[in-house]
Amino acid sequence: MSGSDASRDASEPGAEGTAHARELLVPDAARPLVEPDAWTALRAFTPARIALGRTGASQPTSAQLAFGLAHAQARDAVHAPLEVAALDAALRAEGFDTLVAHSRAADRPTYLRRPDLGRRLDDASLARLRAAAPAQAPDLVFVVADGLSATAIVRHALPLLLAARERLAGWSIGPVVIAAQARVALGDEAGEALGARAVALLVGERPGLSSPDSLGIYLTWAPRVGRTDAERNCISNVRPEGLAYGRAAATLAGLLEGARRLGATGVSLKDEAEAPRLDGG
Repeated sequence: MSGSDASRDASEPGAEGTAHARELLVPDAARPLVEPDAWTALRAFTPARIALGRTGASQPTSAQLAFGLAHAQARDAVHAPLEVAALDAALRAEGFDTLVAHSRAADRPTYLRRPDLGRRLDDASLARLRAAAPAQAPDLVFVVADGLSATAIVRHALPLLLAARERLAGWSIGPVVIAAQARVALGDEAGEALGARAVALLVGERPGLSSPDSLGIYLTWAPRVGRTDAERNCISNVRPEGLAYGRAAATLAGLLEGARRLGATGVSLKDEAEAPRLDGG
């Protein structure tokens, strides 16, 4: 560099741009490196992937790593086996009678590739349920199914059943069926085999990237093979971060009372419970 270049006056063309570049590269110590983001405060109200920030035109490393973790948790939830023996013992310890069943899907890979096999009981399970049918038909049977998230069942099935039992004192409840490799429609066959007036199937829902453990409840009046989704009611996202156990149980009890009056579930039955106020009042 020549002496004349080194001593170029700041007023000469190009000097202002050079000074601005130096300011960007070496920021003033008094100026924060990251400007506050008005969106950041919203993250306190939702687990949704908002206000992630950026590094240039890309996501910051922390957000990318968090996404990878959430994706891995969702995949694990889909593939994790349901620990049937442990769940059976926990339910019996709380005073529930139980029956263990299996769908026609022999294993997890088959279950994921063949949804139709997960909707029906295998022959041995169907025979077992028919043989165990109570002499007096129960008003309600619960079926606990792994679905697409055994994690949801392990975490939430028992506390939800306890909350539901408190609110269904006037209902005779049959044995709880624990069903492996099971989809929603399997509950209709299980309820029919036990002669139940209604069946409530608790199932692990398809994991999301912020909810690998969401549990759903599917309610069917007069269950039988061949019922369609239009003949069922669904209560979704049951978990502490979503719909709390007590509120889900109250919603289920209200729908059951409505189903008993109407003699049907599905599109004919509406949830008439008052929605909670956002201010907690």
